[in-house]
Amino acid sequence: MGGKLFLVPTPIGNLEDMTFRAVRILKEADIILAEDTRTSAPLLKHFGIDKKAYSHHQHNEHKATSEIIKFLSEGKNVALISDAGTPAISDPGFFLVREVLKHDFPVECLPGATAFVPALVNSGLPTDAFVFEGFLPVKKGRQTRLKKLAEEERTIILYESPHRLLKTLEEFMQFFGEERQASVSRELTKLYEETVRGTLAEIKSHFENNILKGEFVICVAGKEETKKEKRTYEKD
Repeated sequence: MGGKLFLVPTPIGNLEDMTFRAVRILKEADIILAEDTRTSAPLLKHFGIDKKAYSHHQHNEHKATSEIIKFLSEGKNVALISDAGTPAISDPGFFLVREVLKHDFPVECLPGATAFVPALVNSGLPTDAFVFEGFLPVKKGRQTRLKKLAEEERTIILYESPHRLLKTLEEFMQFFGEERQASVSRELTKLYEETVRGTLAEIKSHFENNILKGEFVICVAGKEETKKEKRTYEKD
């Protein structure tokens, strides 16, 4: 019998969001893979998981995967965690999952923390249909992607870093229009959690006058939703 690969979500901020099952799986796993062992070490210690974690990140995952396949073939169970949230969601993990499945070993992903779900739910924008874009391309393909998203009718969700937030909001105003409704959440589950809602212009103005710190999730109303709001306003 071969081993199993477990994808184990970790808290995006508040340690109380770690599940009992996640702790158990990490304690029982033969090998723990972590995006950054310096980040994972305090987490493992906090939950009494006395095991060494091995680095598995975007720079070594191709090379390390063959070794992980070997561990699984020996019947060892492997658990993968990222720095925060669910592995493979804008984090390393996809390549490993694909290769493990190719070798016919089982993969199990535990439910747990991820930043874009609470950001979407508390945005006030439609949640029945949405598209998650992760991080936009920094250079090549960025303009093309923005043009396509300008026609997207579903709620759009993206991640952004503090130093690029204002530039991204400026580009959204250019491609989507200044009056497009949006929501920006930062530091989710942490002490200084904040969600700013309004038009893109209003949100940009807010962050121009406030400290940009933390991880950001941007939710933008789809094109069709914007049309609906305009029709309702004109009718009123």
